Amino acid sequence: MDQDIQKDIYTKRCQLVIKALKANDFEAIYADNAKEALEKVISSIPKDATVGIGGSITIREIGLVEALEKQGNTIFEHWDKASTLEEKIKNRKEALTSDIYLASSNAITLDGQLVNIDGTGNRVAAMAFGPKKVIIIVGANKLVDTLDEAFTRIRTIAGPLNGRRLNLKTTCALTGHCTDCDSPDRMCKVSVVIEKKPNLSDITIVLVGESLGY
Repeated sequence: MDQDIQKDIYTKRCQLVIKALKANDFEAIYADNAKEALEKVISSIPKDATVGIGGSITIREIGLVEALEKQGNTIFEHWDKASTLEEKIKNRKEALTSDIYLASSNAITLDGQLVNIDGTGNRVAAMAFGPKKVIIIVGANKLVDTLDEAFTRIRTIAGPLNGRRLNLKTTCALTGHCTDCDSPDRMCKVSVVIEKKPNLSDITIVLVGESLGY
């Protein structure tokens, strides 16, 4: 029963945010679960399209990377552990002008603002301008009421979890608490709020009625 209640709340919040996103000139659609999200996204990507992928647990959780590889798309990503630093930088740059750019968002407010913090800035740059089309997949766990709550979520949930995943020497990774650190490993260096769809961009946001990513 508790799971049914949570699902119902997630679905209702997604519908509220979809309405707000559309009012902000974004394309926005709902997927009931990860499987449906994968099907909707992969069916919209031509087999000959180049695809850039931002750093995202969500993209990998729903199986998009494997589906794109199976489909034969040329993929630009920087999470390949075998890549050299030069190759990672090259892939980041190639992704900025790809046909399709895939990412998630650290948080989305109920009034339809996309809130993100990067360490390098390639993800937030591509989300705003560059690729022919941007598709952003977001779990309902990332929907928040206000802009302040969005930044709080990033610093207390997404930041510590990503820091721990990457074995970074930041206070949030080590203690779970953000101290606005000066660590060389600090991930919070570029903060971007996309209030409405940027003029020259084509952005579709897929909200998923379950918890995905950090």
